[in-house]
Amino acid sequence: MTEAGRYKQAYARWQADPEAFWAEAAQAIEWISPPQRIFDASQGAYGRWFPDATCNTCFNALDRHVRDGRSEQPALIHDSPVTGTKAVYTYAQMLDEVSALAAVLQDLGVGKGDRVVLYMPMIPEAAFAMLACARIGAVHSVVFGGFAAKELATRIEDAAPKVILAATCGIEPSRVVEYKPLLDTAIDLSSHKPQACLILQRPQVEASMHATRDKNWRMLVAAAKANGRKADCVAVAATDPLYILYTSGTTGRPKGVVRDNGGHMVVLKWTMDNLYGVKPGEVIITASDVGWVVGHSYIVYAPLLQGATSVLYEGKPVGTPDAGAFWRLIAEHKAVVLFTAPTAFRAIRKEDPQASLLPAYDLSHFRALFLAGERADPDTLVWAQDILKVPVIDHWWQTETGSCIVGNPIGLELLPVKPGSPTVPMPGYDVQCVDEGGRPVPAGTMGAIVIKLPLPPCALPTLWQADERFVESYLAAYPGFYNTSDAGFIDADGYVFIMGRTDDIINVAGHRLSTGGMEEVLASHPAVAECAVVGVRDAVKGEQPCGFVVLKSGITQSPDAIERELVALIREKIGPVAAFRLALTVGRLPKTRSGKILRATMKKIADGEDYAMPATIEDASVLDEIGVAVRGRGLG
Repeated sequence: MTEAGRYKQAYARWQADPEAFWAEAAQAIEWISPPQRIFDASQGAYGRWFPDATCNTCFNALDRHVRDGRSEQPALIHDSPVTGTKAVYTYAQMLDEVSALAAVLQDLGVGKGDRVVLYMPMIPEAAFAMLACARIGAVHSVVFGGFAAKELATRIEDAAPKVILAATCGIEPSRVVEYKPLLDTAIDLSSHKPQACLILQRPQVEASMHATRDKNWRMLVAAAKANGRKADCVAVAATDPLYILYTSGTTGRPKGVVRDNGGHMVVLKWTMDNLYGVKPGEVIITASDVGWVVGHSYIVYAPLLQGATSVLYEGKPVGTPDAGAFWRLIAEHKAVVLFTAPTAFRAIRKEDPQASLLPAYDLSHFRALFLAGERADPDTLVWAQDILKVPVIDHWWQTETGSCIVGNPIGLELLPVKPGSPTVPMPGYDVQCVDEGGRPVPAGTMGAIVIKLPLPPCALPTLWQADERFVESYLAAYPGFYNTSDAGFIDADGYVFIMGRTDDIINVAGHRLSTGGMEEVLASHPAVAECAVVGVRDAVKGEQPCGFVVLKSGITQSPDAIERELVALIREKIGPVAAFRLALTVGRLPKTRSGKILRATMKKIADGEDYAMPATIEDASVLDEIGVAVRGRGLG
């Protein structure tokens, strides 16, 4: 088959016979009992994939590669500029670590179906722990290391873990975050108490241990190894949960996204070949965190299912030590693909707008940059493309889907890039754009982005112990469809444009306007490093747009002059209908630790409303700065 048209043929094959498509993809996985039925529409809210199969995810990620000749190949590289350490684990070494840790978990009473909460920084033991749970059929739930005690408590209460695995601290460029006091407080707050906590003492913080509950991770793993204790892989149903990953709920109660074992493996393996184009033995760097879905899917599971090498990076895009951190990583580890958030590249561009640090590194083997987690504004995407001279691919997915909904499948063929669009739907996704009544809208018209049911094998089948909430949250608004809660449009070529959450479509004097479209215009100004637009209350128009902008380093022009230029730019590019009169220069934007800008919180500050401190915020002091800025303009 020629390169051109491979995407269309793959998508058409899926459309014609989804079951045959996923049955073929499933052959790349080693099953304990292969699926005889591919899909059962009668199970669950919209059906279940591979309902009669059994498997083990850890076996597919480690054991089979060791058996098949990859034992000495690096599986995981830990690169930690914040501690000045590096470590390489081969597939054989990783299997030894995981099977010993799995035996320790069994000795602590953890069995098939039990939940285990992980509260870990970006260290190899976090990946070992995830795979050890998968090995014995336990269900892991990774909570961001350093997450607030109250938020950790709600997750402990919901998941009811038998055991919690935690390290004593996480390390930021400017501080050490002690985890143990946060964990102890969370357990005190939670009505559910774990039977044991396995604590990894890091050299930077030696934490005191609870007399009966806390166990020393290193001592127990060392004892298991000394005694030859290794846990075997446990057979689980393909429909059994591999993990629960909590995402913020609108009610303040977190939603536990459930991920199947079988469908998860099938889709992730397919994406490594066809979307990312990363071959067995090649190196992928995913600069995320294991607390986020991207870390689950593309730091740990997908690279190992593929027999590739994954880099676990404990550092930042800037400041560890400088804005050349990613270039060093790519060059040193000979990575073919880097996957990170657009905000990381905005930070790099802010610090080093001319990319002056790049020429010092050899990136000749580097093939593509993938961006996800938040919309990649065209200006940042084009800048990255210009400096790196490789395809820069924005792709769109959600915690709930576990992998890409809309992307550019370079493993099949590189489709023409349209800056501002993550490109086209992947097989498994019938993406449509509808109005508030659920009716399809014409090409190029803004609407709600929905996905026709059933969802593909990797997507969530339900929420943890909340089937009704799952239906209410995702399926009730548009019967027969999954509601993404994202807004945008689909152009005449079938390219999808995600312009923001449905709440980010603002109504200015009856005109529905996209804040994402305005951000695109603001970001095109040569002085702007990053920006966010929110709708603030207006007595006459209902809402008016307010733009918050962070300037690039070294800009000599006055903020007032730049703000006036930005107002004129929106008027020129979008028109007077946008009623854009407010541009505010700020030092930083408030973000989650995954790099998403907290627009809803900014809106509440600008409207003078009370707001709850977002659990995932990276630096809460930024909100005070935003408050000062909006009050200076008579808002809030």
